Amino acid sequence: MSANRFDTLALHAGAAPDPATGARATPIYQTTSFSFRDSDHAAALFNMERAGHVYSRISNPTVAVFEERVAALENGAGAIGTASGQAALHLAIVTLMGAGSHIVASSALYGGSHNLLHYTLRRFGIETTFVKPGDLDAWRAALRPNTRLLFGETLGNPGLDVLDIAAVAQIAHEHRVPLLVDSTFTTPYLLKPFEHGADFVYHSATKFLGGHGTTIGGVLVDGGTFDFDASGRFPEFTEPYEGFHGMVFSEESTVAPFLLRARREGLRDFGACLHPQAAWQLLQGIETLPLRMERHVANTRRVVEFLAAHDAVESVAYPELPTHPDHALAQRLLPRGAGAVFSFNLRGDRAAGRGFIEALSLFSHLANVGDARSLVIHPASTTHFRMDAAALAAAGIAEGTIRLSIGLEDPDDLIDDLKRALKAAQRAGAAAVARGGAASASAANTANNVGAPAAKTGSPAPSDTASKSRPESA
Repeated sequence: MSANRFDTLALHAGAAPDPATGARATPIYQTTSFSFRDSDHAAALFNMERAGHVYSRISNPTVAVFEERVAALENGAGAIGTASGQAALHLAIVTLMGAGSHIVASSALYGGSHNLLHYTLRRFGIETTFVKPGDLDAWRAALRPNTRLLFGETLGNPGLDVLDIAAVAQIAHEHRVPLLVDSTFTTPYLLKPFEHGADFVYHSATKFLGGHGTTIGGVLVDGGTFDFDASGRFPEFTEPYEGFHGMVFSEESTVAPFLLRARREGLRDFGACLHPQAAWQLLQGIETLPLRMERHVANTRRVVEFLAAHDAVESVAYPELPTHPDHALAQRLLPRGAGAVFSFNLRGDRAAGRGFIEALSLFSHLANVGDARSLVIHPASTTHFRMDAAALAAAGIAEGTIRLSIGLEDPDDLIDDLKRALKAAQRAGAAAVARGGAASASAANTANNVGAPAAKTGSPAPSDTASKSRPESA
């Protein structure tokens, strides 16, 4: 099956007709547990002496098909389905490290990922240093003796900073630690991070893999190339683990010890597993992934071209544009396209942004990307609202930044909707300026009237110097 091409793998990898019924579509194994043939069979499964399923929190046949399919599309050694993309990120981190460890991460991240790293994990003794994704010297300078992971997104959210995976992977490997990549925005159709040196990849499968905004899920994929024994930095993998009968994970699995520990410890103890119903729905989405991604990219190119030429738009951040700072890198890493999510800055203030969003009728205003339908959001007040001004600036987010996720509609209809909304934004911005001017005039009149009664009662009128200094000292 691995010899087949991408479109074929998207339909067939991991699946076969049901041996009992002949059903061609993957069944939904809606069960918590699986029967043992006898006591010896039960013991063999628990001791990992033979393959099989015991409890659906750890593994499930429907989920296994999903895992095998994504692993095949990524050219990975294996995968683990999780309850969400955030669950996949958390699973990767807690599998690799504990209190006293350190992460170096790109500053251009999804707000939820930034929050997990910057706030939540700090409470548990895991520190993170954030660096600009394109500053390779900063990646090197941030390394510490206790660094256990480098982490970034293929395309940073929302400014689409392109991660130079090969260069960052080299830095990670020189320090004998792995590189984890969030590949949600690109999917394996546009970019396969393992081919550029990444060690682990994860997706919010909720987005483009599922593709229809119906199902929450995630997946963590192991490239099978990181050598924990040679690293010397991960005793959790190379020494006996008391939590699993003294198992040495790097001896038990020479191909994917990371996945073995993530499943046997992470899913067992944290429990953020993928539901079989969700796995089945995500499989339906993956079957059309190559067709959808091709249309997503084509539509996005049309919309980007329109916005880049509009006088109400200050700038557009899309790596295929020559003005994008990572344009050359995107041409090399993303020959099929730079995805279907991008951001742009409106001219004007927050009022213009609100006017724009509220005037849209075809775009859905919600917190998601990768849907078949086109979506819009204002990151500074939603997905990244917990970030302070410095973190927002580091992530390339301004007050007027708008993020779009382009769907599968007719591109001309999308452009018509954007035209109407941009006109509304211009009107809203002009109205805000007019209100500001009226308020200034009213304030000036009030100030003048305050001084008039004093003159009538015999009080001395304020001097020019005093009246000029008052606003400065107020």
